[in-house]
Amino acid sequence: MTDQAMRMPDERRRMSDEARCLTKEGRTDTGESGAVPFRVMRMDETHIPAAAGIERLCFSQPWSEKAFRLLLGEQGVGYVVQNCEGRTVAYAGMVLAPDEGQIANVAVHPDFRRAGAGRAVLRALIADAKERGLGQLSLEVRVSNAAARALYRSEGFAEAGIRRHFYSHPAEDAVVMLLALV
Repeated sequence: MTDQAMRMPDERRRMSDEARCLTKEGRTDTGESGAVPFRVMRMDETHIPAAAGIERLCFSQPWSEKAFRLLLGEQGVGYVVQNCEGRTVAYAGMVLAPDEGQIANVAVHPDFRRAGAGRAVLRALIADAKERGLGQLSLEVRVSNAAARALYRSEGFAEAGIRRHFYSHPAEDAVVMLLALV
């Protein structure tokens, strides 16, 4: 440990140590509060069981592990967020079309909500879409999900319409949200 680190208050030293595990190909994201560090990475086969577990906690009609494999093929892309202990705490995926992406799911383990994991994985999808030269991203979100709608708006998405009776269990309309990338 350096002399400077030894002089840091314990809390600041702890955050400094945690900050070393923050990477998304060289980039860091400490979340909204700055209190919880995350590592964002492309989803691979090893992440599917944890992502499926989060899916079951978050959605009334969860995807199967087989459905998650679609995000690993040519027509899809998935990202996961892990905390410093290596626990997967969030995931997101999108289906690719020639000039746009459809975000299929963004899910955060209930124990890690409102700590920036959702924002981190959403930003990874947006950056990926820009690197691919996609013109726009779209998604649907429950009308009642005010927190998610606020997150999407804060990242530049605009509400573009309503899809009636889009969700079941429970039945609810969806807000269509779009993000222009060009």
